Formats: sequence, structure tokens, C-alpha cells
Amino acid sequence: MLQAIGLTSKPRRDLTPAVDDLTFEARAGSVTALLGAPGAGKTTALRLMLELEPGRGVAYFRGRPLHRLAHPAREVGVLLGDVPGHPARTARGQLRMLCAAAGVPAARADELLEVVGLGALRDERLGALSLGMERRLGLASALLGDPHTLLLDAPSAGLSPRENSWLSGLLRAHAAQGGTVLYTTSDPKEAARTSDRVVTIDGGRLVADQDGASFARTRLRPRVAVRTPHAARLADALSREARADRRSVEVVAEAGSHLTVYGSSCPEIGETAFRHGVLVHQLADEVGDTGPGPVAAVPAPAPAPEAERRPADAITDGSGPLPPPLSSRPARSPLRPVRYELRRMLGVRTAPLIMAAVLVASVALAVPLARTGGTPLADLLAAWPAILPLPPAALGAGLLGAFSFGDEFRYPALAGARGTVPRRLGLLLAKLAVTAGTALLLALLAVVADAGALRLVYGADAVPVPDDWFALGAGWAGLAVGCAWAGLLGAGVFRVTAAGVAAVIAVPVLVVPLVQKALAGPSARSVAGLPGRLRELAWLQWPREADRWLMATVRLVAQPVAAALTLSLSALLCAYLLTGLRRRARW
Repeated sequence: MLQAIGLTSKPRRDLTPAVDDLTFEARAGSVTALLGAPGAGKTTALRLMLELEPGRGVAYFRGRPLHRLAHPAREVGVLLGDVPGHPARTARGQLRMLCAAAGVPAARADELLEVVGLGALRDERLGALSLGMERRLGLASALLGDPHTLLLDAPSAGLSPRENSWLSGLLRAHAAQGGTVLYTTSDPKEAARTSDRVVTIDGGRLVADQDGASFARTRLRPRVAVRTPHAARLADALSREARADRRSVEVVAEAGSHLTVYGSSCPEIGETAFRHGVLVHQLADEVGDTGPGPVAAVPAPAPAPEAERRPADAITDGSGPLPPPLSSRPARSPLRPVRYELRRMLGVRTAPLIMAAVLVASVALAVPLARTGGTPLADLLAAWPAILPLPPAALGAGLLGAFSFGDEFRYPALAGARGTVPRRLGLLLAKLAVTAGTALLLALLAVVADAGALRLVYGADAVPVPDDWFALGAGWAGLAVGCAWAGLLGAGVFRVTAAGVAAVIAVPVLVVPLVQKALAGPSARSVAGLPGRLRELAWLQWPREADRWLMATVRLVAQPVAAALTLSLSALLCAYLLTGLRRRARW
């Protein structure tokens, strides 16, 4: 059961709240419609239930608020607005990525695509899907975790009448298995046809809470709208004649000079008004309403050109029954966000294209640099001319890191049930690990490609193996990983890819000169003997051979570029933690 108690949104300036003290419940095993005209507060009410909107009140999902649920994806499935996803990602790739985030088997993505009738379009790009297909994909996303409660915001938008019938069957099948369904609509006929209970709101306040049969009997029966300056006289005349003729006629006085008459017709009301000398300005037959407030008809969107060219049987009405329930609850594992990040990155062509462009640019720079013979071997293998702030591989690693969080905010796949990209510690650690691995791979491929190209063009003697190859490799790996993390954290703090790229470029352009100026003066102290002093302070004793590695690391970090990267990463990480990690992480 879903219970909403005292939901009240935070008003903006002097405006009234969009939702004001709204209380209702949606029972298990039934479909409940939240009905209201556009702007009545339906979407805001759903966002308040999901703790996405500031305000008061609480929503209980089987007795617990959302933030108290151990596995939110297993309890609540949500469809709010459009499906947020990269337009180049396939429908199957989108669901498999969300499966990794929810901790459910990847095979469930294919099961749900068949259920919602998109099995033949599993390899279709999200950018090519029509509005109706997007709604189907959104429903599949909401059902991924086998939730008990479904919260759907206008799920029938963009669907044809045939698809609406399929949607009604899907929602009733979920309710028949003991689930709770709450969806919003502005169409009273749809609410009466597809729901067991109708909750009507207007201006954010509860107007009526009725079962489907009572709603259809009282709100959808034929009626006559009357406008007359003598409303009281005409209402009295209609009631007296109905009692005399023993007819069931109900006259409801509306605001001003309006009457609503049930159980009569325009000719009968006109004749009564004529007999009693009552002036009538309007007589009109009406059927149904959306509760208080008018509703404008919205035409269905035209199908996308891609959809028109598909075979007629590509989009089906779905297989009907829901997929089998999950046999076990998803286990909390540190690999869940890692799998999500890998599927997010590999599901589109951005990363492979960037890596290919970096390798081509690196080889194109390394070959002419070696021609003069005056470039150091380390710069030659990295393809780092003096005029560039960073080598192509480092810039590419930073760009990959910036896209990691930049695409997350631009196409927030995790926002379906949260509203914004979650600032979770598990997500951050997964992105740091994946971007570090990608940066190391890119750095290695760049060195191998440069060395191979130089050997091919100038011979084997052009690229000798340096004696300090390990120290050079460690510095090269640290530079690539540091740039990737700078781009990642910069995009995470400022929520845009360009900010991540700017953070990467700012390190050599702005931070390195400042570090060089700070270290330019003579040093009166030395760090010699640091390993011995650390050994005295430590509880555990490490081997003497580790002292050499420790001093090598200190000398590496003391380099201007490494020091600048360390300072920049520390500042960006602190900014991310201070601005982002405000809620308890639940991966």
C-alpha cells in the first residue's frame, strides 16, 4: 500500500504551493489514477513522494518512507517524463546499463523488451525512437527491479488507442500480482476505464477520492450546461416539474449564473425555461470533465520518419504477461557501480573514437619530432612537443574523464527515480577506477603506437630502451591518470563536460607555473632520511627495500607537473565531496 500524508510543496516567493496538504492512499492489488487538469499538481505530488521536491509531508511505501528502503529499485518503479539516455545508445544497451545499476541480471533487459513489445527494436538507437516507443521503454525501465509499487507520470502520453489498451492490461496484470499502481492522467474517461480508484485534485488540493464505479456514475454521465441570469428560478422550475413527472433530475448550481443539470436534455430544459419566462444564454450537452478546471485537447504527435519506414510488425502489443519475478534480492556489491560505468562508457562510440583520434594524433606528432633528433626520448614516446601544454594521450584521458560525468548530467540515466544524478560515493569510486584503467590503456597504446611508428620510419635504433624505463613509465602513467581524474572531478563539480576539459588544461597552463614559482627559491631543508623517520612513527615495519620506492615516489610528486596535478585533484575532490555527497549512498 502507498500512503501519502500531508504532501505540501515549498511555495515560490508569494505564490501558493503547487501541492497543498494532499492526503490519499493507493491500495495494493488495485490501479489508482491521480486525476487533474494540467497544472493541478499531479507531477509535483509524485516528486514529493519520491523526495525529489522540497516540501512537507511523507509517503509510505508498505509502511516505510523511500529513504528507509534498503532496496528502492525493488520497492518502487518510476516513470517521470521522458526516458533519459544517450541518443546513440541502443534500447537494449540502456536497459542492460540500468540492470547493472539496480543489481539485477542483464537477461532481464531482454525479457522486459519482449513484455513491452520492443523485442524487434532492441538494437534501435534511443534517438530514433518515437514518443510511444519511449514510453514503452520507460515502462520497461520502471519494471526492471520487479518493484511492488509503480509511480507513473502520464504513461499513456503519445500512445495510440490500441497501445492504451495494452498499457491498461499491463498495469492490471501488475496489480493482479499484488502490486500497487499509481499513475497520473488528465483524461477522466481514461481514469474511469483503466483504474479501480480515482483521486481527483485541483490546485494541489484533494477534490474527490472515489472508486471507479462511483466516479463513472457521478462524473461521466451526460449532463447539460446552462447559463442564465435567473439560475435560482430555473433550478426551482426544473426540480418541481421533475417531481411532478416523477423523473430523476439533478440540478447543481455552479458559480455565478451557471447550472449543471443531470438526467434531462437541452429541448426539455429549453421548454421549461420558455414556459416560466426565464431568459437562457447557453444550453450545451456535455459528457464528463476532469474535475475543476478546463482541459485543452492535445493532438497526438506525428510518428517519427524512422518509425514510418519500419515494418508493420516491428512494434507489437507486447507478450501480455509480466516477466517472472526476481528470485532473490540484489546483493550489495562494489562491482555494481563498476559494471554500470563500464556499460555506460562502452554502450556508445564516444570512448573508442576519442582513443582512435588520440593514437592518430600521437603518431602524427611523434614522427616529425624524431626527425630533428633533439627531442628527449621520454617526450618523443609521449609525442609531447614543447608548444603543447599536454601530450595527446593525456588530453584524451582528460576528455574521457570529463565525458564520464558530463554525459551523466547531460543524459541522466540514473535520474528516472531520483530526479538528478545521484552524488553517491560508490558511483564516484567506480568512475575513478574505470577512468584510471582507461587512461592507463590509452597511455600504453600511445607509447606502443609511437614506438612502432618510429621504428618503422627511422629504424630500430631510433627508439632505444632507456635505463630508467620504470621511473619514466610510472611518471607517464601518473600523468595520464591524473589528467583523467581532473577531467572527471571537474565535470562532476560543475556538471558539464566543458568544465572537466577546462580543469585538465588549467593544470599545465595555470597551476604548473604557480608551483614552479613556489619551488624556485633555494631550499634550506631536505627530505633525506624520510623513510627512516616514517618507520619510527609507524606501528608496522616495512622492508628496507621499500625505502627506495618511497623516495622515488616523493621525487616524482615533487616534480612541478606532478605537484600541480596533486594539488588540483585534492582541490577538486574536496569540492566534489563538499557540494555533492549529502545523502546516504545506497549501491
